[in-house]
Amino acid sequence: MSELMYPFPVHHAVRRTPYHPADVPTAKSRRKAPKRIRKPSPERLRKLLATEFGFWASGVLHVAGIDEVGRGPLAGPVVAAAVILPEGCWVRGVDDSKKLTHEKRLALYGQIVTSCVCWGIGAASAAEIDRVNIRRATALAMQRAIRHLSCPPGHLLVDGLPVAELGLEAQTAIVDGDAKVHSIAAASILAKVTRDRLMERLAVRHPAYGWERNKGYGTPEHLEALDRVGPSRHHRQSFQPCQYTLDDLLSIAEFAADAI
Repeated sequence: MSELMYPFPVHHAVRRTPYHPADVPTAKSRRKAPKRIRKPSPERLRKLLATEFGFWASGVLHVAGIDEVGRGPLAGPVVAAAVILPEGCWVRGVDDSKKLTHEKRLALYGQIVTSCVCWGIGAASAAEIDRVNIRRATALAMQRAIRHLSCPPGHLLVDGLPVAELGLEAQTAIVDGDAKVHSIAAASILAKVTRDRLMERLAVRHPAYGWERNKGYGTPEHLEALDRVGPSRHHRQSFQPCQYTLDDLLSIAEFAADAI
């Protein structure tokens, strides 16, 4: 009977097959153990959420972080987002959307919307930007984002300077808030992902401008298309690059470079 049929260990020497280097696992073939993700300690969590904890401790539980994306592009809307996180909630990886890759923003978008108490998106179109100017249009987008929250906020944390249209009594403006305040950073990610998706859809209808790549910003590709085919109805006519030819823009750029 073959020794391989024994249901228990045998006590005589077991014949082994000849050694072959391919049988030895290499560094590449070894699987690394999954990295354990540790939750921050209560003390660390208070530092990460220092601004929000100040309001939670005073009884204001619905603190909304607000940020906008799209003030500078030549085309497309300005988009704002408002996010209310539950008390003590921290989403790993959330940061200023400008510091994150496209793939990372997409992954965090899903985590934010499933972790938060509620969230809202608002936008102001290129036509509205032309009619009321970019500052007022940004405030309009923020107001719409707040209205889309399913629960009323007790206080607003706004990135940048105060926005009078939101009411100064229940508002705290924080310069570079998207890099300092967790809920504002979360809002910046929702706004960025939403606007990028909008520009990608518009790019299908208006393929000449490369909006799926430049998202409406004044890249050389976009400026060349403006000179070649002219502006679309989604361009901000009040923004000067939409009024100049490519030669005009190049002359302005050369003049600005000489002045530095």
